[in-house]
Amino acid sequence: MDQKRYTIQANGIRQFVVEAGEGAPVVLLHGFPETNYAWRYQIPVLAERYRVIAPDLRGYGETDKPTSGYDKRNMAKDIRELMAALNLPKIALVGHDRGARVATRFAKDYPDLVNRLVVMDNVPTRIVARDLNAAIAKSYWFFLFHLVPDLPEALIAGREHIWLRHFFSDWTYDPSTISGEAFDTYVRAYQAPGAVRGAMSDYRANAEDIAQDLADADVKIQCPVMSLWGNDFHAVGRLFDMAKVWAEFADDLVAYPIEKCGHLPQEEQPAIVNQLLLNFLEGWVG
Repeated sequence: MDQKRYTIQANGIRQFVVEAGEGAPVVLLHGFPETNYAWRYQIPVLAERYRVIAPDLRGYGETDKPTSGYDKRNMAKDIRELMAALNLPKIALVGHDRGARVATRFAKDYPDLVNRLVVMDNVPTRIVARDLNAAIAKSYWFFLFHLVPDLPEALIAGREHIWLRHFFSDWTYDPSTISGEAFDTYVRAYQAPGAVRGAMSDYRANAEDIAQDLADADVKIQCPVMSLWGNDFHAVGRLFDMAKVWAEFADDLVAYPIEKCGHLPQEEQPAIVNQLLLNFLEGWVG
């Protein structure tokens, strides 16, 4: 199926979007250390039934990388303004990792604009902060490292391939899952000027994100929610009771662990993820 690739000005930045298909809109938000390329196995399958829209988040990929605006409320506004620019009154929203943080904030800030929400392999920011102990800190070391001003950028510059190889090997059930063209694609993306700083800026909004999350912690997400996670990822499925975690956020919840899977379900087990998404999206007609 043909895919459209374009940029569009929304919320003061130029956003890069991959789009395919027609019908009810489904928006896919990638995580770290990725770009919208992460959805390459989902876009053609979902586009047989839906209008699929996969932007690069602020600071990532081909989207602008400004020096500010990375709190999740503003990144959710990026998506809200992208919707307005594309004349989308309501969406189904799928987010992985950092994209799930943006998607969760979107669902709370704009409950009338989202019909259903999928969050993939994500422990919400305030839960990580609340439950932080030695075991969590060991798996979430990068949360803390990425908060340090300037140093990560200096250490990673020219070594993006080493930095990314660590995550893609450590975070997947099969360490060779992201290799060849896929690995090279991500390396090129993070070698671009400002790309590492953009990702760091996303993490450095941590204090603002937690404050926003605490302010409406008692407000449940109103739409149906599906939480998916890799059962073999040491920082999520192995470390948290994910069904219990997401029950704090949503009453209308379905939760699925994916076996033989790490942090990247959409790339590690795409056939399973695609079927779960199609089942959950059934009935979404826009």
